[in-house]
Amino acid sequence: MRKNKNNKPIWGTRIKKNASTLFKKVGGSLLIDKLLFKEDIEGSIAHVEMLYKQKIINFRIKNKIIWGLKRVNNEIIKKKFKFNYDLEDIHMNIESRLFELIGEDAGYIHTARSRNDQVITDLKLWLKKATKKIIILLDSTNSNVLKLAEKNVMTIMPGFTHLKNAQPISLAHYLLAYVEMFKRDKKKFKNNLEFLDENPLGVGALTGTSFKIDRNYTTKKLKFKKPTNNSVDTVSDRDFVLDFLHSSLVCSLHISRIAEELIIWNSDAFNLITLNDKLVTGSSIMPQKKNPDPLEYLRGKTGTFIGNINSMISIIKGLPLSYFKDLQDDKELVFKSNDQLKISLSLLNDVIKNVVFNKKKMLSLAGIGFTTATDLTDYMVRELQYPFRKAYLQTAKIINFAEKKNKKLHELELKELKMIEPKLKADVYKILDLYSSINSKKSYGGTSFENVKKMIKKAKIKND
Repeated sequence: MRKNKNNKPIWGTRIKKNASTLFKKVGGSLLIDKLLFKEDIEGSIAHVEMLYKQKIINFRIKNKIIWGLKRVNNEIIKKKFKFNYDLEDIHMNIESRLFELIGEDAGYIHTARSRNDQVITDLKLWLKKATKKIIILLDSTNSNVLKLAEKNVMTIMPGFTHLKNAQPISLAHYLLAYVEMFKRDKKKFKNNLEFLDENPLGVGALTGTSFKIDRNYTTKKLKFKKPTNNSVDTVSDRDFVLDFLHSSLVCSLHISRIAEELIIWNSDAFNLITLNDKLVTGSSIMPQKKNPDPLEYLRGKTGTFIGNINSMISIIKGLPLSYFKDLQDDKELVFKSNDQLKISLSLLNDVIKNVVFNKKKMLSLAGIGFTTATDLTDYMVRELQYPFRKAYLQTAKIINFAEKKNKKLHELELKELKMIEPKLKADVYKILDLYSSINSKKSYGGTSFENVKKMIKKAKIKND
């Protein structure tokens, strides 16, 4: 905003004393919101064009202001703009420079507009762009996971419940579970775009304006779908911020889960994967160590997202209508989550491209822990017409016997099986095979090899 003779902001006419040094430091947001300069100028140009269209300003003034705004935009891009931290925020910095460039006519720019609707417009414009970039990163992540899955359809591993061997499963099917997670993340961010598509510009400080503005015009210019309905709600609304922070948090949780999975698999106890040397670090004392630090970084950074959304929730929960200074923190929380999510997704993509699976160890581990026991139970239901619970109990007895004999299920002789369940026949051994077990799970969404191939194909088409 324009300064007066005492080098104060425009409200220096009303506020007689300089702000304290400490308040200037904590009250200003320029360090954070100068990231919004492009959106601020974009919104201001649309606003000025609307003012001219509605005959609120004339053609000469419109052109002067737009010329000045474009000049300011170029100065900031070329790092020739001198930011003045006494002017509190990016909006006032741009307007102050506009006064220097074109004089008193710069004062028309704020006609029928408040910083309240201005800042929300800027943030929504910025978030739309940021959200679209995150969606692109999610597409890239899923594309990389799908490539990995495509190479490992026939790779057998144990599926876990409670981190105990449960049933054999295709590694590709396991990886496709994360594809589903990231697909949901993408959908959340796409849904957010819909809520971001309401134009706040023109609601003023909280009541609208007496000028005959055209909000539909600025809506079209700024590529929103429609203007917001209620001026009071508009200036106090930060639901779109919570939506973004929540979507970022959930995505980070998914990243953390796959990171934790790979940390466990990389441990010497499991030894199911090896990470490329460019994704591990060493120890200051133990020369043999190769630690999965990037994965631990991804897991740890989830705390940042939890903190950011909790901060925003705490800010909003006690606020009556409409605008309060408390809301100024929204931008920093959004920018932090956005930056961290982009880093986390990019790092995860590097990990996915540089992980090597120990297929022999996976296959060996899949055979431990009686993982085909459910198949034996199902066999009795199908072939012997037993109720499931009876078949379950008979299978449990067979497992107890095998455990005492220190044998796997398929290593038991038929006569040993018949000692417990006389009706069993030699064809039972077919269903105790790991490959047969996996391939029998043909229900939609199951792990059969044919199913997995179809789901990869389907996911690839939708990912394009």
